[in-house]
Amino acid sequence: MNWNGKKVLVTGAGGFIGSHLVERLVTEGADVTAFVHYNSRNDWGMLESIAGGESPIEVFAGDIADGGAVRACMKDTDVVFHLAALIGIPYSYHAPASYVATNITGTLNVLQAARESGVSRVVHTSTSEVYGTAQYTPIDEKHPLQGQSPYSATKIGADKIAESFFRSFGVPVATLRPFNTFGPRQSTRAVIPTIITQALTSDTVRLGSLDPVRDLTYVADTVSAFVKIAAAPGAVGETVNAGSGRGVTIGELADLIIRRVNPDAAIVADQQRIRPEKSEVMTLICDNRKARECIGWTPSYSLEEGIDRTIAWMRDHLARYKPGLYTV
Repeated sequence: MNWNGKKVLVTGAGGFIGSHLVERLVTEGADVTAFVHYNSRNDWGMLESIAGGESPIEVFAGDIADGGAVRACMKDTDVVFHLAALIGIPYSYHAPASYVATNITGTLNVLQAARESGVSRVVHTSTSEVYGTAQYTPIDEKHPLQGQSPYSATKIGADKIAESFFRSFGVPVATLRPFNTFGPRQSTRAVIPTIITQALTSDTVRLGSLDPVRDLTYVADTVSAFVKIAAAPGAVGETVNAGSGRGVTIGELADLIIRRVNPDAAIVADQQRIRPEKSEVMTLICDNRKARECIGWTPSYSLEEGIDRTIAWMRDHLARYKPGLYTV
C-alpha cells in the first residue's frame, strides 16, 4: 500500500506499540491522527518525544469509551489501527469493570464509528493472552480461547465484537494477534523492562514465577505486522497471529538479560508478583504460518538482537523508570 497522504487514525497512540506504529506510519508518508487518553496534564504518553512542534502528527485527546469522541476523530479517515486498551493483567484483578469499559465498549465505539464513516480498513488488536495456557503448541489461530484473567476475557469479547461487525455489517476488519512484544519505551508492567531496569540499578532482580514460557517479538517486527495486515487484501475478516515461533521461559529470559547487564545480579522470588494459580498462562508459542501466507510477514529481529537494542535504550532512559517498585 502507498501510505503517502493516507488519512490514518491510531487509537492508543500514546502507548508502547502505538507510538512506534505512529512513527512508522509517518515515515511512510501517512497523515496520522493519534488518539491518546485525555488527562489534565496534556500528557501524550510515549508520543511526547515524537509529536508536537513541526510534527505531522495530529494529537486528539479523548476517552475510547466515549463514542462521541471516537466518531469525532474518525471523520474522513481511510484506515484505523485500534490499539487503545487497558493491558496490565495484574491490574485487571483489581479493576475488571474498567477493562470492560475500555476494551469492550471502546472497541464497540471504534467499530460503530468505522461503520458510519465508511473506512477502508480497521485493524483490530488482539493478544495471545486470549488463548490461555496452550492446549497444544505452536498455537495457531484455531486454538480455543480461554479467559484466564479479566484482561484476557475482555479482549476475547472485543475480538468477537470485531468479528461480528465484519459478519453482520461488512465492516472491513482485520484482527492482528501479537504475542509478547518488547522494545524501547515499554513500561515495567512487562517482564523485560522489569528485569533490565532492576539489573541496571541493583544486584537483586525480583520476579514472580520463572516457569511460564513466552514467545517474544521485537516491537519493530510487530509494527511491520500491523502495516502489512492493513494492506493485505486477503486479511479482511481474518485473525492473524504475529510471533516468532520461539519459546523461552521467564527464567531463561532473566538469565540472558542478566548476563548482558549485571552478571552479579541474583534472582529473588517476590510473592506479590505471582499470579493466581489458575490465572497464570503457562505456555505461549506462536504458529506464524498464517502471517507468512496471508500478509507476507516474518520477524526480522532475533530475541538477542531485540534485547540488546532494548537494553541500550533503557540504559540511556533509566530516569523514566522506578525499578524498585512493582508496576501492576
